[in-house]
Amino acid sequence: MELLNIDCLGKKLRLEASLAGWQQLFWDNQLVSQHVASENNEGKFSHHFELSAASPLLAEDENKQEEAKTISIELNIDVKWQPFDLKYQLMVDGQHQLEGKRNTKDIEQQQPVTPVKEVRKPGLMGLASLGFKLLKSAKVIKVVLAGASLAAYSWLFSFQFALALIACLVVHEYGHVRAMKYFGMKTKGFYLIPFMGGMALTDEKINTRWQDVMISIMGPTFGLFMSLACLMGYWLTDNVFFAALASLSALLNLFNMLPILPLDGGHIIKSISFSMNSSVGLSICIAGAVLGVVICYMFGFTLFGFLLAIGSIEIVLEWRARHQSHLLPLDKYWQLFSAVWYALTVAGFMGIIWLTADSGDQLLSLPLKILQS
Repeated sequence: MELLNIDCLGKKLRLEASLAGWQQLFWDNQLVSQHVASENNEGKFSHHFELSAASPLLAEDENKQEEAKTISIELNIDVKWQPFDLKYQLMVDGQHQLEGKRNTKDIEQQQPVTPVKEVRKPGLMGLASLGFKLLKSAKVIKVVLAGASLAAYSWLFSFQFALALIACLVVHEYGHVRAMKYFGMKTKGFYLIPFMGGMALTDEKINTRWQDVMISIMGPTFGLFMSLACLMGYWLTDNVFFAALASLSALLNLFNMLPILPLDGGHIIKSISFSMNSSVGLSICIAGAVLGVVICYMFGFTLFGFLLAIGSIEIVLEWRARHQSHLLPLDKYWQLFSAVWYALTVAGFMGIIWLTADSGDQLLSLPLKILQS
């Protein structure tokens, strides 16, 4: 991940690092210093390199290239990962030039360096890809996909059910979009895809695990708000439609909270567990998953418990590669906060399904029967 990007002698000095301990320093997009991966991944580090005025890196003017002066550059950093804190000091020929500090907010708001793309002649596949991108960027495609989703679900179920299902998907995807905008990310809105749900899009990349958690969990959270509002409408009006919509929204979002990638729950649990740097942290994550499976079987949510167990195994298998990620990890406070938020959201959906099933209506008991299947 990119930790630092500052000006140095009229060029960009960029520091990239990972939890594995490796660090690479680039000046004008060329590698000038590095530290190999090691267990010592935080604390004080020093990067030193020299530039000659005769080097084309430093000057393109022929008169300057004839000079033999060598400039010594030193970057001293003090990095802490959880919570993230970076202090830096730039020295040029022993003279202090710049110093400062960076925190998690700075990492969240930074724009990653975009690599130079290779220019290729457009072939038939290239033209087809370009046409698809142009079509995808047009607003009309959203309307077309939404219409196709409505038609597909109406054909498979009924027109009323299709409208309710699309309403649940729209609220869910809008939660993702709002989270992206909260972090200042430019979004393309969301698209409804027949038989696959929806997808919120952005061209920008996330830089921290907290962004991954926030963007992933806001979709189900908005879905939970919708379910609670519909449940209140059912209690106030005794209209079974509101109860059915609350139950449907809860069921869809509950499945989306499964810890299986690329579902939202998979991203949330992965970000939490991958931010834990010790075997104790992983053990806590496993114990929480086991507890979730036990609770599911106690309340009869057999299907959800089975999928929860499979998803947890998948997360554990990927845990070893956590240090290679470019995302800034969660500190212990945000790990706990994210885990509690996840657990409460899942519990909320289960509670809504349980409450609506108690009404005695055969349709409203269907989500509970699905989970008990």
